[in-house]
Amino acid sequence: MKKVVAIIPARGGSKRIPRKNIKLFHGKPLISYSIEVALKSKLFEKVIVSTDDEEIAKIAIECGAVVPFLRPKELSDDFTGTGEVINHVLEYLKSVGENYNFVCTIYATAPFLDEKYLVEGFEKLKNSNAKNAFSCTSMPFPIQRTFKITQDERCEMFFPEHFKTRSQDLQEAYQDAGQFYWTNLDVESEEIIFGKDSIPIILPRFLVQDIDTLEDWARAEIMYEVIKKTKNKID
Repeated sequence: MKKVVAIIPARGGSKRIPRKNIKLFHGKPLISYSIEVALKSKLFEKVIVSTDDEEIAKIAIECGAVVPFLRPKELSDDFTGTGEVINHVLEYLKSVGENYNFVCTIYATAPFLDEKYLVEGFEKLKNSNAKNAFSCTSMPFPIQRTFKITQDERCEMFFPEHFKTRSQDLQEAYQDAGQFYWTNLDVESEEIIFGKDSIPIILPRFLVQDIDTLEDWARAEIMYEVIKKTKNKID
């Protein structure tokens, strides 16, 4: 029997949106959405939150997650990558005799996380020889038609050869949706996650919104309200 664990990184020191991980989003702490969907999916033996913050830990436990320790300060600064945090939890689990075959990293800032796509990611990964499966979505505009603004405030295309190419003739591009990242711990790979050993789980664009700034937050709350009203009408 394959063992599966979810890990939600949630440090307390967010800068652009103070206390972001537990800030109320439509009346509930933001992290609660990720925990609730993970638990509802029934995919995991444990849903673990890795945090350095006692208040976040308390809320996570109230929502049904496990917080086996407070993360050390050296793994809680602006320069620590998610991979380091996940490996720290996995090493802890090994030290107490718990070994897992699959881990799913779920971001605490994913109120649009949908059980359907979480399950799809696991099913596709476990039935493949891939290392990863992660959430992504299509770009809203062809990347081949994008440009940068130079130091003298002029425009310069990244792909000028496509200036006259029709949009419908350009290859579609995708971006990380920033919701979940499945990993098969029994598969070895040197590939980056956006590489050939990863399975893309494509989400509709209306379920994807980064929440890094207060403007992002406001947009996400509006999107959530619209989705909720639409779903209620369908139901």
